[in-house]
Amino acid sequence: MLIHSIKQLIGIQQENKLLLKGSEMREIDKIDNAFVYIENDRIVDFGAMTDVRYKAYESKTTNRIDASERLVMPSFCDSHTHLVYTASREIEYIDKIKGLSYEEIAKRGGGILNSAKMTEAATEDELYEAAMTRLDEIIRMGTGAVEIKSGYGLSTLAELKMLRVIRRLKENSPLTIKATFLGAHAVPLVYRGHQSEYVDLIVNEMIPLIAAEELADFIDVFCDKGFFSVSETDRILEAGAKYGLRPKIHANELDYSGGIQVGVKYNALSVDHLEFTAEAEIEALKASNTMPTILPGAAFFLNLRHAPARQMIEAGLPIAMASDFNPGSSPSGNMQLILSMACILFRLLPEEAFNACTLNSAYAMGISETLGSITKGKIANLMISHPIPNLEYMPYYYGTNKIDKVILNGKLYNK
Repeated sequence: MLIHSIKQLIGIQQENKLLLKGSEMREIDKIDNAFVYIENDRIVDFGAMTDVRYKAYESKTTNRIDASERLVMPSFCDSHTHLVYTASREIEYIDKIKGLSYEEIAKRGGGILNSAKMTEAATEDELYEAAMTRLDEIIRMGTGAVEIKSGYGLSTLAELKMLRVIRRLKENSPLTIKATFLGAHAVPLVYRGHQSEYVDLIVNEMIPLIAAEELADFIDVFCDKGFFSVSETDRILEAGAKYGLRPKIHANELDYSGGIQVGVKYNALSVDHLEFTAEAEIEALKASNTMPTILPGAAFFLNLRHAPARQMIEAGLPIAMASDFNPGSSPSGNMQLILSMACILFRLLPEEAFNACTLNSAYAMGISETLGSITKGKIANLMISHPIPNLEYMPYYYGTNKIDKVILNGKLYNK
């Protein structure tokens, strides 16, 4: 495939960096009037249309896409979602409008427990079909890779069911998909008052069975006020490590929970949410290889305080942004909207926001060696915009889909 006459090719890297930190996040290399040449599923070459190499590729292929007046960019990588579910939770949305908090809804059996009840009743086919529809939706808005968590099971059988659905999605979707086991997403009502027994179930039964079927790439815990403590998180992550499951932690969404520090202790690939982040948490992250990941959709939908993104970048940290696509606290997988929120709500420059939604979010999924930038040898997951003037227009003109075509694994997506 030859994509030619590109108005601007954005997000190129001559040398493959795995992530961008601090002031590096402002850096985006671009080529005006450019081409990209793809063989099989890989980016082979790119450059200016005036380059002599272009003529050789032009004579080599009839599979061409004219990208005149359009931008070509690496696809978004969405490193935090819960998109395997059957039913929406708009009634709780009304409760939020009336003033009930996330914790109050959860305490009365709503929230995650509500989704768990519906997941238990659903078949694998129902979960799969609903999730495939959502995957098609996010692909059309530019997402090329996505992490999907379990956590709406909260029993051994239901968690296994969710993870088997995610495995099936991996096998049948053109997206790059990573699976995360999140049995420690909430405490089932039957274990209220003796939460340690549910932790026992996760450690002694769920993790070994999931590992035996190789159903998960990562393990996660909701380490926060009203959910799982640092000591419980420590125990679950230690058990996961014995089976080679690297952590990705829900941390500090509702309070200073210690979740960031325990994530760093276990070399978590990412710690996510981070609304309550101060100097101690920033210092812990500076000494780590853990990606701080902010979820603007959840903060917006729940009307939470905002994670200190600017302070974190100015301290030299990397930042990733993800959608947190789920039925209760962020019912949208639109990464174009996340890009806009990163700029509007968190005061990131368009370049910083773009890197947070592509390369750094690829790192937060453990895939930045092969995705997240336009680099020779990387997988050809690209998005081609409608005719628009520049990168800045992407977050500025929020609310519409600015993506015209999507290339996944070197092929035009045309479902």
